[in-house]
Amino acid sequence: MAGKKERQRKLARERYARQQARRSQHAQRMRLVGIIVGVCVAVVAVGAGGYVAFAGNGSKTPTAAATPTVPPTPAVTPTASASPTPSTIAEPASHCAYTPSGTAARKVGTPPAKPHYKGKTYQATVKTNRGTIVLDLYNSKATCTVNSFLYLASQNYFNNSPCHRLTTAGIYVLQCGDPTGTGSGGPGYKFANENTAGAQYTEGTVAMANAGPGTNGSQFFLVYRNSTTLPANYTLFGKIVSGLGIIQNVAKAGSDNANGQGDGHPKEKVTIESITFTKA
Repeated sequence: MAGKKERQRKLARERYARQQARRSQHAQRMRLVGIIVGVCVAVVAVGAGGYVAFAGNGSKTPTAAATPTVPPTPAVTPTASASPTPSTIAEPASHCAYTPSGTAARKVGTPPAKPHYKGKTYQATVKTNRGTIVLDLYNSKATCTVNSFLYLASQNYFNNSPCHRLTTAGIYVLQCGDPTGTGSGGPGYKFANENTAGAQYTEGTVAMANAGPGTNGSQFFLVYRNSTTLPANYTLFGKIVSGLGIIQNVAKAGSDNANGQGDGHPKEKVTIESITFTKA
């Protein structure tokens, strides 16, 4: 009897030992799983962090130097008595709204609301200190813009005014039309955009600079090389038909980078001496 009980106790001890061994193995396995899970979580977290950092850098808005814009004149709130200026004009325009805006760089009055030059084709001759540039004007597509441009030219508004801005990175334009040479001067009025639907700023394009929709004034830019990064926000009103090489030569000399790399005053000064025009 004593021997039988001893064997039973021995068997019980062995069963207990086996149970403890199994429990220990299970605990070890669970700890190992926990370690693996922790490592995986850490790897995922690191990977996610790296992705976010990469995505953030990849989607960052380009700097002004990488993709310059052409905003010449800060928008000025019109007087209380002035009517709002529409942002776009349907062509062909038969009435133009020139809304008072700021102080005129040169007092020239306001163009006629009824386009004086409507229905006619004009060519403008821009005489500069570096040579003559000839423009064909898109009167049928940008009637109010051409009306303003020719009106200002007839008032000698552009005479002896510097082209104050040259960009040579991202976009490729020479900007003119501010008699003060500061980039903030205008004619004392503003008007709406025209001819911007699907606009492309290819080599030789002449377009209005602005500070947003409906803020056109006197400043314009001459595209000397295809500028595909420019959004269709600027009125196309002409094409350079002669003298493009003059601007390209000025561009080769570069800018003083006053506004950032590749954006500033042209190192080779360009002055508009006069702008005259004739019916083409």
